[in-house]
Amino acid sequence: MTEPTPQQQPGGTPPQWAPPGADATATPPPPAAPTTPPPGVAPTAVLSTAPAALATTPKPKTRRATLAATALVGALVLGGGAGFGGAALFYSTQGDGARNGGSSATGSQVVDSNAPEGTAEKVAAKVLPSVVKIEVSGQAGSGSGSGIILSSDGLILTNNHVVDLSSESTQETNPGFPGSPDQDQDQGQEQQQGSSITVDFSDGTSASAKVVGTDPLTDTAVIQAENVSGLTPATIGKSSNLVVGQDVVAIGSPYGLDSTVTTGIVSALDRPVNVGSDSSGNATVYPAIQTDAAINPGNSGGALVDMNGNVVGINASIRSNSSSSEEAGSIGLGFAIPIDEVLPIIDQLKAGDEATHARMGISVGDSSAAQSGENTVTGAVVQEVTADSAAEKAGLKKGDTITKVDDHQINGSDSLVATVRSYRPGDEVEVTWSRDGKEQSAKITLDSDAT
Repeated sequence: MTEPTPQQQPGGTPPQWAPPGADATATPPPPAAPTTPPPGVAPTAVLSTAPAALATTPKPKTRRATLAATALVGALVLGGGAGFGGAALFYSTQGDGARNGGSSATGSQVVDSNAPEGTAEKVAAKVLPSVVKIEVSGQAGSGSGSGIILSSDGLILTNNHVVDLSSESTQETNPGFPGSPDQDQDQGQEQQQGSSITVDFSDGTSASAKVVGTDPLTDTAVIQAENVSGLTPATIGKSSNLVVGQDVVAIGSPYGLDSTVTTGIVSALDRPVNVGSDSSGNATVYPAIQTDAAINPGNSGGALVDMNGNVVGINASIRSNSSSSEEAGSIGLGFAIPIDEVLPIIDQLKAGDEATHARMGISVGDSSAAQSGENTVTGAVVQEVTADSAAEKAGLKKGDTITKVDDHQINGSDSLVATVRSYRPGDEVEVTWSRDGKEQSAKITLDSDAT
């Protein structure tokens, strides 16, 4: 008998299997075994955020569920903070601080500013001054990730799971370790108090920083480095201009090794990456840029740039052959959050506002093909329609299978959630669905999750 697929809310979040973990330097107790994923999902796949850098003072191991800096699948791992979390299956782990380089892992930069345009050397010379290492510490441990400079006075973009590594919370006192899917934003920010964040710049200087705002649903955070000026802001590009096969460069601090540059191509676009969900069923799912540029623990929050040196994505997760955060590493499957999707969120966080997201007002699951383990997923099945929602007004009903949003083909619940998240509240989209074998479509003005 086929077991029903957990519901998820487009514009909300998919069902939580196991929250992605952050790579903390303090050595916690053995991670909890991953929960069983929904039917149709390979149980061997584990997504984990790329861990931050290392721990300086190991502490007794404690089980935690945190968003990490880079995600892995196979094991999907979040790749920014010192931990792991994942897309296909999310597995929360803690890294061994002793294996990371920490703040001492600083190398000299020798770049060629006269290199030809369009080369990796030219891109490195342009972008390295705009990417930083972020070190976090607190009673729960310490770790590091990466960040992107947004302004000359120290406004920096990174992943939410990077800054949440410094939480003082433990599994015993709060199963929703800050940054984990089952914790709300206010709770996470409260627990960041008393923690320490330090930003290391490419010229060897450093500064303390504070959190300006976070958005767990897009795994985005903005921090402010204090008492700095004259920094080099990154040039923001357009992820919508990317095409599969084009060259890209990833820059960050894998394993605490700052100013690391790796190259690759865009191997896929709009890859649904699900790194967990909160207690309300709201998931951290995004239509990721997939790349074979090497991304490892500590790369989270760093820049994915085109060959003009323009930021097109935020490195956030990877897929690995290993289900262990201590063994996870790049196998050429890295995932970045498209910059276009988070720019409106960044503006809201900078202004001190709460981040808002588009939603349709339905709960969905995978189609019967996915639930039975077949390879073909035909769409996202509507399991519940919220009264007076955009979906209800458009005529969607329980049992309908959504197959397309505008020109985006929908092949499952994560695909629908990721696609809806790429829009903004108030946007009008055309939704296509199947009911009793007949195709229907309607224009829908997306709702907002603002309360």
